[in-house]
Amino acid sequence: MHVLDDLASRPGSANSLIRTVVGVAIRACGGWLSTATCVELMEAAGVPANRTRTALTRVKGKGLLVAERRDGRAGYALTPDGAWLLARGDRRIYGQRSMRNGDPWCLISFSIPEEQRSLRHQFRQRLSWIGAGNVSPALWIVPDYLRAELEEIVQDLALTAQVTLFTVQGIQNAGVSGSALAREWWDLDALRALHDDFLEAHSATLAHCAAEPDSAVRFGLWIRALDAWRPIPYLDPGLPDALLPPDWPGARSGELFRALHAATRDAVAAILDRHGAEVASA
Repeated sequence: MHVLDDLASRPGSANSLIRTVVGVAIRACGGWLSTATCVELMEAAGVPANRTRTALTRVKGKGLLVAERRDGRAGYALTPDGAWLLARGDRRIYGQRSMRNGDPWCLISFSIPEEQRSLRHQFRQRLSWIGAGNVSPALWIVPDYLRAELEEIVQDLALTAQVTLFTVQGIQNAGVSGSALAREWWDLDALRALHDDFLEAHSATLAHCAAEPDSAVRFGLWIRALDAWRPIPYLDPGLPDALLPPDWPGARSGELFRALHAATRDAVAAILDRHGAEVASA
């Protein structure tokens, strides 16, 4: 798999927003978008044309898109790896990660020698991108329902001989509570900040969507909200209530995201139907 989840792009930046726009629009428009359409959709999200063109070049370099002309119109087609990435992203973004008390865990033990430290760094980075907790430098942990994604990462990096996965039923340490271990293994403060920031930035967006008649404006509001939400289900593994503080904001931010999705669905469909028709006639 040559396309990686690019969580290094700051939400709200042109590089992040173009990935979000492509994820929303390109499959609904037959797997291809003209450059002009990309510019128009990004302008709805508040990004000027020159920054959109630069961002398109960058995501093309990541392997998400390939330049392709249709009937003399410049544009971009989705690569096979890009299609796979977007499909997996849909499962993460629109699904609800939620581990219940008593559900199994998966431990990830690995031994990657110093001469492969770049590969070791890449493996650890990709573990963090699926919400894995860091028990020790060579031992990580995730809810067991993420095992399939772990196996994909291991196979993609050709680490099957150096990585061992274990399924366990519980986590405990003599004299240390599960919640204390969770705080040690995950950066709960950083995860809380992601949820709090989303709630603060987009609570008013819901009322704006309800009152806004212009489909393009509502499309832009959705793209901004989706782009802000997109890293959260990658980084938050959905830990069980027993390991989280009682005032954890995850459920509230998830409810807001789903409400925003429902409030903008018709506007997004109208915009994409129009652009899809343009592609079909090209």
